[in-house]
Order: sequence, then C-alpha cells, then structure tokens
Amino acid sequence: MDTSLDSFDRKILALVQRDCQVNAEVVAEIVGLSASAVQRRLRRMRSEKTITAEVAIVDQQAVGRPMTFIAGLEIRENYESLPRIRRWAENRSEVQQIYYVTGNVDLMMIITAESVKEYDMITERLMAENPQITRINTNVVLDCIKTGLYVPVE
Repeated sequence: MDTSLDSFDRKILALVQRDCQVNAEVVAEIVGLSASAVQRRLRRMRSEKTITAEVAIVDQQAVGRPMTFIAGLEIRENYESLPRIRRWAENRSEVQQIYYVTGNVDLMMIITAESVKEYDMITERLMAENPQITRINTNVVLDCIKTGLYVPVE
C-alpha cells in the first residue's frame, strides 16, 4: 500500500475510478475538501502516474467486436522474448491486456475480435512475427460475468 496517499486522496480515487468526469465541486462536497484542493490533488496524482489514464469504456457489441478470447501463450526464452512480444502488442488495440503468469503458460492475452476468423488471423500474425511462441491455448469467452478495472483504494 502506498503511504504517500492520504485518506482524502484515497476517497478521491475511489470516486474518480467510478466516474472520471465527475466535477471537482461534487468530489469536494463528498470528501470534505475545497474544489481547488481536489483539483490540486488530482493534478498531482496524474503527474505522479497514480492516475494513469482517464478513458471511456466502450461496449464491444455496439462497435462490432462481440468476441473475447483468452489466449495462453507458451514461449521459449522468456526473458529475451517478453520485450519483443510487448513491442508487437503495443500498437494492436485488439490485444487488450497481457499478463506474465505462473503455471502451464507464460503469458495470458485478452483479445477482442469481430469473429473467430479475425482471431485466427491475429494469432497467425502473432506467431509469424514472434517465432519464440511455441503454442497458443485459446479459451473463447461465452459470457462476460464481470468486467472491471476498479482498484480498491480504502
């Protein structure tokens, strides 16, 4: 737990994680600070990268990307391969998340696609451009039970 965040910072973070467009006056009223103090704290937390992004969450169905795949990658030469795979994925918005994990696979990727065919093309490119990948184990998401990026702060 980061001790540089006081209870006001944590209350502010709890609120802006749920709605990053809530105005400083509303936050100030809830946490018991002035609006200018809230704005200063938000500026500081953004500059210190405590707040790393403020984004709109888009419904995958509404934009024609209804499918989600969880791909488990087995790779050779993990430490040399990781930076290369990271660079490969950086500008590919269909790759939503990547985790370096323990267990039967080395990396877990969350990938969104329009169809199974598109997913196959993505993984075909991934393997062609990253020959250190020896296998991809894919799980197709049938139903999303919960999605979230909220981090408990209190």
